[in-house]
Amino acid sequence: MSRLTEAALALAMAALFSSAGAAPASKPGRSATPQEVAAWDIDVRPDFAGLPKGSGSVLAGQAVWEGKCASCHGTFGESNEVFTPLIGGTTAEDAAKGRVASLTNGRQPQKTTLMKVATVSTLWDYINRAMPWTAPKSLTTDEVYAVTAYMLNMGEVVADDFVLSDQTMAQAQQRMPNRHGMVTSHGLWDVKGKPDVKSVACMKNCPVEGSVRSSLPEAARNAHGNLAQQTRGFGATRGVDTTQPAPTARLPGTATAPPAAAAGAPGQAALALLQQNACLACHAVATKVVGPSFKAVQEKYQGDSNAATTLAGKIKQGSAGAWGVVPMPAQGHLNDADIATMVAWILATPK
Repeated sequence: MSRLTEAALALAMAALFSSAGAAPASKPGRSATPQEVAAWDIDVRPDFAGLPKGSGSVLAGQAVWEGKCASCHGTFGESNEVFTPLIGGTTAEDAAKGRVASLTNGRQPQKTTLMKVATVSTLWDYINRAMPWTAPKSLTTDEVYAVTAYMLNMGEVVADDFVLSDQTMAQAQQRMPNRHGMVTSHGLWDVKGKPDVKSVACMKNCPVEGSVRSSLPEAARNAHGNLAQQTRGFGATRGVDTTQPAPTARLPGTATAPPAAAAGAPGQAALALLQQNACLACHAVATKVVGPSFKAVQEKYQGDSNAATTLAGKIKQGSAGAWGVVPMPAQGHLNDADIATMVAWILATPK
């Protein structure tokens, strides 16, 4: 991917308006400042272009992992409750050869991230721009280096005393288990390449309705809470309401919001906040997912005059050991008013 520049952006926008014949805005805008461009221009390429200066040790990464990553990904990156496992399925022989054997021999049915990813830069870039799930881009540069080093260490790619930095990332790249596994002979790599899929799209007289060809088994529906609510709180969602029986008709193609957060529903503001801050990824209203249900929390604190203060503190600072071994990450970015709104709803009878 080419690194964006202010000039390129300006030319692209000018060409767009020119070709579309769009009328100019009544009040012309301004050029993006270098600082604004830099805030978006954060991609890191496989040749390490764009990588900022910094460093982080495996030991420092362990502390970051336990405080901000383990609640979703497990102590050793093995969690399969919220997300698929990150670590596992690779061997020292894979690291030496650069090809992960279990991708072809079937010994590891579930494909982990470290089995598939070919470049360290991919891991670093994604962690930097999207993690933690509850507060993307909140990690410092050194924390990103550290947690990446810890992940590589868990996968036996680097030693316990390794320090990952902009100077040493090339060393780690030479040990990536699937570094030679990237396939480039397809249309996604080269615009003139041969596509790896064949699709015959209907262009006229297309059928309006279709049949359901696959769905969750009945025993698996709602096993981990309502999937329709376990999404980020922005953008369109297509999650299936797993509290309801499997559909017999064609699934709707339009984006829908989770039923509990529909306009006009009681507690709309609280439910919207719970969804926006990924609380619904680990909690459901009436069933245990990773953490306890909101109903169970309400029952536990019923009659406790300090309940609101206690729960607000747990949300703000994080908590561990109250409901099991999986810790709840801190939501330090939330303001007190939003926390109070969520706590008030939780302490009422969730419906």
